[in-house]
Amino acid sequence: MLYLLVVSLMWAFSFGLIGNALAEVDTYFVASFRLLCALLLLLPCLRIQEIPKSDWLMLLGRGAIQFGLMYVCYIKAFQYLPSHLVALFTILTPLYVVLIHNFRTKQLSIAALAAAALSVLGAAILKAHSDAFESWWIGFALLQVSGVAFAYGQVTYREWKMRYRYVSDLQVFALLYAGGFVFAAIVSFALTDWAQLPQTSDQWQALIYLGFVASGLGFFLWNMGAARSQPAVLAACNNAVVPLAMLCSLFIFGEATAQAAGDWLRLLIGTACIAAAVLLAQRQVLAR
Repeated sequence: MLYLLVVSLMWAFSFGLIGNALAEVDTYFVASFRLLCALLLLLPCLRIQEIPKSDWLMLLGRGAIQFGLMYVCYIKAFQYLPSHLVALFTILTPLYVVLIHNFRTKQLSIAALAAAALSVLGAAILKAHSDAFESWWIGFALLQVSGVAFAYGQVTYREWKMRYRYVSDLQVFALLYAGGFVFAAIVSFALTDWAQLPQTSDQWQALIYLGFVASGLGFFLWNMGAARSQPAVLAACNNAVVPLAMLCSLFIFGEATAQAAGDWLRLLIGTACIAAAVLLAQRQVLAR
């Protein structure tokens, strides 16, 4: 669980960076560039001789879904929504994690669903007050596709890693990034507006941070944590980033100005619900 919480802190800056520093940069280019950086970071560590060749293609495909499809939809949603609404519409990811796991194992875990639902409730409380946007439904749909893709990748990588415990994550993870990059690059080649490439040093610095740190290091550590966590813990931790992202929005990126007492109360209550969800999930694991 420690990996998941550390990455949540790392990702807290991503919403504001994408929604503000990269607002004028083509979204498809952002997605493919981030995954290229992630691939370059871990490519020197690739060692795949110990796994069947059929698993090479499987991991490439899983990476195309978890990172390629997820990123293309996720980044595109910023064209339709401000970053605080992007955070709002990602709160269903924990439920997708639980439902996909339950579907694949043909089980129904009430405790896991409860932890995920409590985590969603906490995130919803944090984001309860938001303005209406005419194009919100497009961003919402994109983020649900993104959430399902990300949840599917987490669950299936965890399943694969449980079969190959002797294989280090570091030795194979570049395959997932390669699959994600190929998917995003094909979409980018077809749809990128090349007039909207990064123009300033601030934009390039934001892209490099998002590519090597938030994506390259972040997703590697996240999947490591996913492979070592029970589905209930994994589901609850998917929303731990929400209160952290709100704090960054409040104090770093300035999306929110003067906050009323009710806003701070929602922050406290929402954070408490998400923390309770993580503790509930962890307690379920320890009780087994």
